[in-house]
Amino acid sequence: MADETAVIGGVDTHTDFHQAAVIDPIGRHLATRAFPTTPDGYHRLLGWLCSHGEVIAVGVEGTGAYGSELARYLQDNQITVIEVDRPDRRARRAGGKSDPIDAYAAATAVLTGRAGGIPKARDGIVEAIRTLRVVRRSAVKARTQIINQIRSLIITAPGEVREQLRTLPPAQLIKHLARSRPGTQTSEPACAKIALRRLARRHQYLTAEINDADAELQTLMTEASPELVALPGVGIETAAQLLITAGDNPERLASEASFAHLCAAAPVPASSGRTNRHRLNRGGDRRANHALHMIALVRMRYDQRTQAYVARRTAEGMSKKDILRCLKRFIAREVYKYLTYQHTPSKPLILTA
Repeated sequence: MADETAVIGGVDTHTDFHQAAVIDPIGRHLATRAFPTTPDGYHRLLGWLCSHGEVIAVGVEGTGAYGSELARYLQDNQITVIEVDRPDRRARRAGGKSDPIDAYAAATAVLTGRAGGIPKARDGIVEAIRTLRVVRRSAVKARTQIINQIRSLIITAPGEVREQLRTLPPAQLIKHLARSRPGTQTSEPACAKIALRRLARRHQYLTAEINDADAELQTLMTEASPELVALPGVGIETAAQLLITAGDNPERLASEASFAHLCAAAPVPASSGRTNRHRLNRGGDRRANHALHMIALVRMRYDQRTQAYVARRTAEGMSKKDILRCLKRFIAREVYKYLTYQHTPSKPLILTA
């Protein structure tokens, strides 16, 4: 009977439709069909999967993008969702590329164990933090472009404009340009002043937007994990990024070692012959790795225990790059327990390795 058969689903996600596929426990292809990305489409997709038997799990590509709403819907209906990475290029060249092929590949990845990651839950305070940081990051990037454009226009402006503005510091320059009154003349100096004033006012608007986002993030971070923000060298931005990397369901990370691997802070063997060493990991979540890197740099400058550790390892002949690798691994271990929202005081980590 169909209701006694165990099946595994796979979904190749897209903007307007999702391609679903079903295989049995020995990998035989049973069926594939496309469904629209609407609430009714998700309902029909789930019913279609269940019509083939008991659904053990469903592998979904892009659970953080096109498949995020589908993953939430399936989990709300007690279906185990497995995050599936896109096949590498060699596998795609060998097996071809189409939506049904990708859907079957997602289901096969779950069956063979190649895919086993639990997707991030995107329904809590960490998702709210991530959303605000997207806006803040774009505003910071735009503001940086504006100040670069202002500097470039000042360099190429007529001499009477350039000499008046070139020595002003950034903050004073923005205020001066925003208050300027270039008039309505069509001469080259007047047009340069008009352009500079508009850029300066846009800079002020973005600054106010960034300040608002910082205040909102401060409130959310204080609620989400105040102990994480209180750690030495950890600020709002770095703490927010580490929380986003762990997600709203950090229990999906099996251990602090898995979190370090996710952040590309786990050491990678680089030994050969008589050389026995490890190197930096260049994979993983690069933004999380950058957050750990910034925390390590701040601690190397202001934290006494970190300075003592750096001095000791330098005396032992370790390079700065290897010391940073070790520090990032220590920091990943230290912050991991705060990412699970267990707000209990603990002893500071002792750098001994």
